[in-house]
Amino acid sequence: MSNTNDMNSENVGIQSEQSISGIIFLVGYMGCGKSTKAKQLAHRLNCPVIDLDAEIVTKSGKTIAEYFAAFGESGFRDYESEMLKTFDYPETCVVATGGGLPCFFDNMEWMNAHGETVYLQMEPAALVSRLHNRQKRPLIKDLDDEQLLVFIREKLQERDPFYTQAKLIVDAFDLDGEKLEAALKTRA
Repeated sequence: MSNTNDMNSENVGIQSEQSISGIIFLVGYMGCGKSTKAKQLAHRLNCPVIDLDAEIVTKSGKTIAEYFAAFGESGFRDYESEMLKTFDYPETCVVATGGGLPCFFDNMEWMNAHGETVYLQMEPAALVSRLHNRQKRPLIKDLDDEQLLVFIREKLQERDPFYTQAKLIVDAFDLDGEKLEAALKTRA
């Protein structure tokens, strides 16, 4: 998918003496900014960005909502896990994962074994304020703000044990690509 012909360690993270390389998986709850931060970080590192949800849509020919409707959450989670583990990742790239992906099968363990994992952590109220267009999100499409807040709190209680297995946890509120890059460099 991505052109990596010019990719080498000299041009990754060129704005600093300390380069970042390898696969960087961004995890976190829906609405925390995984896709946006992945693009920002990939731009800073001069490397490809892979959005696994977008890859699923491209490969399956169905939106995430259509896939859920056709095959249920279980079918989607199977397909999502297969996509994670069989995708042909460039040597250095930033990957935006789906919000539930780390919480099923051995996906979080697999990501930790194959790259850097970063949990973009955000408070439930902040997530509610960011999730305006809910029709694209099958798990929350019928919820009002109050119901959504309760739902997010419950889901985060279930998912935090998986998300917190990430090698790096950052506060995603007011996070940009530069701050994310700096956090990764302090970890290196």
